Amino acid sequence: MIRPFDTQDMDTILDIWLSASLIAHHFIDADFWKSKTDDMRNIYIPSSETYVYEEQNSVKGFLSLYENSIAAIFVSPSAQGRGIGKQLISYAKNLRNKLELEVYCQNKNSISFYLSCGFVKKGEIIDKNTDSPALFMEYIHT
Repeated sequence: MIRPFDTQDMDTILDIWLSASLIAHHFIDADFWKSKTDDMRNIYIPSSETYVYEEQNSVKGFLSLYENSIAAIFVSPSAQGRGIGKQLISYAKNLRNKLELEVYCQNKNSISFYLSCGFVKKGEIIDKNTDSPALFMEYIHT
């Protein structure tokens, strides 16, 4: 089930975010991600519209929207490959007619995932936090 984020979910989604980030973004130093945990807790999650995927009273993933941007979407590594990410994207599509996101160019699995969800590549940028190349992708409901 997908439901709005509750502050009691914070530690769980931060654990999911960090563990999934370290795997998906292995090409960026792990200390960078660890150093961003407080910012996620105190700035990014509170300023976003966040939804969690929960099964059997356990949060398995989450999605954060900031305006029309998917600011974060992460699924617990142990729960990946079960369609949770697709359900979160589908949920976001029901909330917005247009969605956009940035994804690191080296994150091939996520790029394939977003393409399979109907996103299209719109251009390449340099991520301001890591100086790594990233793709700007967009989904528009037709």
